[in-house]
Amino acid sequence: MHAQETFYDVMRRHGVTRRSFLKFCSLTAAGLGLGPEFAGTIAHALETKPRTPVIWLHGQECTCCTESFIRSANPLAGDVILSMISLDYDDTIMAAAGHQAEEILEQTVEKYDGQFILACEGNPSLKDDGVYCLQAGKPYVDKLRYMAKHCAAIIAWGSCASWGCVQAARPNPTQATPIHKVITDKPVIKVPGCPPIAEVMTGVITYMIAFGQIPPLDRQGRPKMFYGQRLHDKCYRRPHFDAGQFVEKFDDEGARKGYCLYKVGCKGPTTYNACSTIEWNGGLSWPVKSGHGCLGCAEDNFWDKGSFYSPVTNLGVSGNVEHTANTVGGALAGAAAIGVAAHAVASGISRVTGKKPARITGKKQQESEEVSNG
Repeated sequence: MHAQETFYDVMRRHGVTRRSFLKFCSLTAAGLGLGPEFAGTIAHALETKPRTPVIWLHGQECTCCTESFIRSANPLAGDVILSMISLDYDDTIMAAAGHQAEEILEQTVEKYDGQFILACEGNPSLKDDGVYCLQAGKPYVDKLRYMAKHCAAIIAWGSCASWGCVQAARPNPTQATPIHKVITDKPVIKVPGCPPIAEVMTGVITYMIAFGQIPPLDRQGRPKMFYGQRLHDKCYRRPHFDAGQFVEKFDDEGARKGYCLYKVGCKGPTTYNACSTIEWNGGLSWPVKSGHGCLGCAEDNFWDKGSFYSPVTNLGVSGNVEHTANTVGGALAGAAAIGVAAHAVASGISRVTGKKPARITGKKQQESEEVSNG
């Protein structure tokens, strides 16, 4: 019986040099937000661990997650991720079809029971026993439950699988339901977005393979390394928000100057994702960089939260965002003016008295300065 190939074996078979392999491990560690010391850990894992079997199911969705995944630039999905994993079933890109394709599911369960990753793109329909989403003559929800029973963990790709997305928008005629509300006895890693960023998708899989565990998750089940900050926190237009400089209309002077897009509907202040740091299309751009506000597609229920071009006025912080947007610039400018004035007064006193203005320090240091000054 032949030993199962590792990721490193596959790369060498394709002519990848040792140097290129180690460079890939370093880039992967950096992409995951890990220190350079983890490159060796990733290299060891990919050299010794067999390729992880993955079953990729499609429910009610538009296939945008698959389209995003296969366009990953770092790591390259086609050359790297599809070699790192053993993608045994994906009815969108696999060659097999019909009964031959469905037999692969049974073979995977028999051979890798409790060991494979179940990747779910889209959500199941629960109304009328799931009849509104059929695969191979059976409700998708039945296939989902069966495969989930035998998998090690589940990745919910995209907002459809994570939250319900457009299928679950009011009035939700098919009773579309996110994965975690259907499967409750297995860990579910949510990777929301419509679609998710390609490098986020490949990064999650790389982490699981390299470290043999699911990545650290936030309280909503999302990987912290990619969903730990709001877009607003890393947005290059944030200084304009702080200065009270906003686009009022898409063709006004503010738009031409690259001002903050909050008032024309940008949901960056309420959206947790990595768009503003990783960006899209190999780091080329992202919606705000191209002049359009964030739609908040990675957040739960974003389809039913009002117009994409109306600002969110309630962030759950003191006051509301509209008030903050209109006054924050003035408040910061006022604070800066007060600081400048205070510095000017202190400098004036210094020139008159010949003493340097006292710093705000600890009590003991302040007392010692008073003693030394007599």
